[in-house]
Amino acid sequence: MFFPGYTICVTQGDAGGFESGLAHFFLCLFQSVVEIVNFLRDNAEMSDAVVEKVQAFAETLLPSMGLELVEVQFRLEGYGWVLRLFIDGKEGITVDHCSRVSREVSDFLDVEDLIEHAFHLEVSSPGLERSLHSMKDFQRYLGKKAKVKLREDVENQRVLIGVISQAEGETVELVLEDGAKCQVAFEQIRKARLSL
Repeated sequence: MFFPGYTICVTQGDAGGFESGLAHFFLCLFQSVVEIVNFLRDNAEMSDAVVEKVQAFAETLLPSMGLELVEVQFRLEGYGWVLRLFIDGKEGITVDHCSRVSREVSDFLDVEDLIEHAFHLEVSSPGLERSLHSMKDFQRYLGKKAKVKLREDVENQRVLIGVISQAEGETVELVLEDGAKCQVAFEQIRKARLSL
């Protein structure tokens, strides 16, 4: 059912699933809900395939440059498709690092012909509030403040903010702002990043 002045809007959420809601002033280019679902599914599959191949290439390329891959994103944004790589290094990242990686990835994409439409390629550092994707990331940033979003509530909280005090096995321990310690299984973490 559609409501006057509103349209149902379906988007791909952070967790990979689809989210829906009402959108005001939404231009719909589709004839049916089936077309929308097929479009979203096809683009999600294409996006995942591009991310996997670029990630595999970057993970072999970057160590030879003294760099590491933090994250690869490929998604449709307001100004078109964006392929974004976040890189890091022990001494930090310079503009030269970004331009060298950008050239290498661009050459790889030209040869592999992975993306059939126009897109923007961005290479940058993860910034001060970098994402934490693995146990290795939590171990690397012991003693730093992090914001952790959980898949399910732990002690009636779904978002934890605290200092990473331990990261062993598959468990992360945070010392929360009130001084309490909270242990979370890594698999329960939906999203995490350093926090200022």
